[in-house]
Formats: sequence, structure tokens, C-alpha cells
Amino acid sequence: MKNATKFHAGRVFLLAFIVFQSVCLSAQNNTKDSLLTEQLEYIQHSLTKSKPALDGWWYGWLGAYSAATVGQGIVCLTSKDKPTRQDMALGGITTLLGAGLQLITPMTVSRRELDELKQMPDSSLEVQLKKLIVAEELFRKIAKQEKEGRSWQIHALNESVNLAGGLITWLGYKRSVWDGVSCFLLNTAITETQIWTQPTRTMKEYKNYCSKYKSFTKHTACSLQPEYFLTTYPGGASLRIVF
Repeated sequence: MKNATKFHAGRVFLLAFIVFQSVCLSAQNNTKDSLLTEQLEYIQHSLTKSKPALDGWWYGWLGAYSAATVGQGIVCLTSKDKPTRQDMALGGITTLLGAGLQLITPMTVSRRELDELKQMPDSSLEVQLKKLIVAEELFRKIAKQEKEGRSWQIHALNESVNLAGGLITWLGYKRSVWDGVSCFLLNTAITETQIWTQPTRTMKEYKNYCSKYKSFTKHTACSLQPEYFLTTYPGGASLRIVF
């Protein structure tokens, strides 16, 4: 009788343990599922909100440079004043370079990419993880583009072109040094305005995302800068760069 009672109690305990484990696993899955949903919503909301400002800035400057190139080209071809033709020719080349730089460094949130992200299935934990990987990579790409758009390399590139324009005006066209300085300052004012009006919302939102979900973000690097790893070993060393 006692053995039967012990056996019955053991079965009850085992059943209770199984039920408890099932409840715990279910709670963990629900929590993870809820967290993934929250992360995906954060990314999609941030990208959607950033799109109008990024599009306005990128297309606005592309249009301005393109219109300036055409306008200066027309004046250059129709004007009879030599200094004016020189200024318009040089200005047209400068704005053409500006338009070209906009084209080769697009900084927009593609509607197609957003639509594809939204249309990705998220019916299970596995597909949600795949969707999160894609979302985080897109998030990081736009944030990195914004950061690079404000980098010292962009400032240096623009100032090099502006300085070259000033020197051409002064030495190439044999004008006064003040004409060269005026050309340099005017172009610098334009290019610096372009840089400092560039939106940075995605970059800030990405940093907030990495800070908020640091413990759960395993799929993509949160750093927007290249990371350098130097490894030494007997007889040599290796440098690994992670972008």
C-alpha cells in the first residue's frame, strides 16, 4: 500500500514538473516573440519616419546642383563677357561634380526596401529572426551613410575641390587673388551648408536602438566605424578590419 502511494505521488510530481517546464518554455517563447516584434516595430518606425527628410535633402540638393549646372552652362555659352564665361564654366563643372557625388552616394531610404521588409513573413519565431537580421542590416546601412556624410573625409573632399576652383580662378584665369578667394569662399559656403543640413535622425535612432537592445542584438555590429584587430603570433602578425 505504501509503495503504491509512493508510486502515485511520484507520478503526480513528474506530471507537475512536466507541466511546469512547459509553462516556463511557453513563457520564454512568448517573451522572445514579443521582444522580436518590438525590435522590428522600432526599426520600421524609425526608417519610415526618417525617409521624408532624407528624400527631401538628397533630391533637393541633386535638383539644385543639376539646375545650377544647366543654368551656368547656358550663361557660359551665351555671354560675351570673358570673366563671366570663365566663372560660369568653372561653376558648371563644380556643380556637375556635386550632382555626380549625390548620384554615386545615394542617401535615401528606398521605398522598395521598406516595402520588402514589411512584406516579409513573421508568422513564427524562426522567420521573425530572419526578418530582424534583414531589418537591422538595412537600419545600419542608412545610419552608416548618414555618419559618413558628415565625416572629415567629405569635408576634405569638398574643400579640395573648392580650393582647386579658387586656384584656377586666380592662376589659371589670371584674375586677382581676391577673385580666387571669393570663388573658394562661395563654394565652401554652399558645400558646408549641404553637409550640415544633411539629416542624421537614422544615425541617432540606430545608436538608441543598440543601447536599448544591446543584450539582444546579436545579428549585426552596432559600431558604425571600422574595427581593427591586431593579432601577433610567433614569426608574424595579422591585421583584421571589420566594417
